[in-house]
Amino acid sequence: MAVLQYRTLSNRTVEALSVERDTVFWDRTLTGFGVRVYPTGGKVFVAQARGPDGPGRPNRPRRITVGRHPVLSATEARQRAALIIARVKAGEDPVPLPLPAKHAGGPTVADLGYRYLEEHVAARCKPKTQRTARSVVNRHIVPALGKLPIAAVERRHVMALHESLCEIPAMANMVVETLTYMYKLAKGWDMIPEDHDDPCRSIPMNPKKKRERFLTDAEFTRLGQVLDEVSGNGSQVSAGAITTIRLLMLTGCRKNEIMTLPWEHVDLDRAEMRIVNGKTGDRTVHLSPSAVEVLAALPRESGNPWVVPGAKPGTHMADIDGAWQSIRAKAGLHDVRIHDIRHSFASRALALGEGLPIIGRLLGHHRIETTARYAHLARDSVKESAERIAVSIAGDISC
Repeated sequence: MAVLQYRTLSNRTVEALSVERDTVFWDRTLTGFGVRVYPTGGKVFVAQARGPDGPGRPNRPRRITVGRHPVLSATEARQRAALIIARVKAGEDPVPLPLPAKHAGGPTVADLGYRYLEEHVAARCKPKTQRTARSVVNRHIVPALGKLPIAAVERRHVMALHESLCEIPAMANMVVETLTYMYKLAKGWDMIPEDHDDPCRSIPMNPKKKRERFLTDAEFTRLGQVLDEVSGNGSQVSAGAITTIRLLMLTGCRKNEIMTLPWEHVDLDRAEMRIVNGKTGDRTVHLSPSAVEVLAALPRESGNPWVVPGAKPGTHMADIDGAWQSIRAKAGLHDVRIHDIRHSFASRALALGEGLPIIGRLLGHHRIETTARYAHLARDSVKESAERIAVSIAGDISC
């Protein structure tokens, strides 16, 4: 015979309950009030009492569903259960009372998602971030959770959504991170109470794969040779793509910073170019003589303000991924992403003795934590220097 489980049911105790098989925990203070807990993490409040099932009929036990946690708090569920128990004992219809107005309808996850996109993302985020946010909300969050009221979403719902995206782990993490921020905004917008539990809490995130690929001296040489080879007439690789890749190698800039660079932000006399409204805001990029030479050799299209013009008149280069696939194949760099050129710029700077703060400024990092990913390379450079110095001194003091 199963042992009856008793607890003083509060929001905290109900939240902490977990089981390996269906179990009902009964409240110590209100007889007949309990919560049924499922192995999946779902929790449903119940009320149980003995009363007549119609006129002239004997008393019999009846169990009625009160509502789901956390749509109902333990306090609300206890109040409803007390009324249901009283009705059952009196032989009245024990149909559960309507849910409180704040839970009966109210805004759904879809409502919150669309408001998040319109009032936060569109107003505060850059175009690329806006596209990503729209994809996360419209392709994943709304189809899975959109019909649920905001207050009805439980941790298990978010966990199931996260697990359903196991084949795209980075996107799975992004969905949870976006939902977390949406619920934070929902409290500020008074769409849910300030003390509402975050359904995204303690969701185990997928580990992020650390990718570190830096071009060696020989690989830089091969890449330069291939760029020279494809620069001739008749090449399937556009001149704009070749220019972009050369400038990425010589400046360490982000791909879009070069492709969307207007001539008005380039000052060859001062060997500078300005990045305006970049990923981390505005900054000045100091140009090496080699970079100045590349820019000075570029023809300027009449009526086109962009350094790297696009295929259509008056536009800038929109994409070089196809060109990069072709170039890296010719150079034998099959595992190198175009963004790895930027990492390689930082790696070379460290090898030449530049410190992390300077490299952060060169790359336009907003936070030192971002540049700190190269700290182990700095340690390697220091170690190599120490070894060279020690070997030199050892040669002097050896007998």
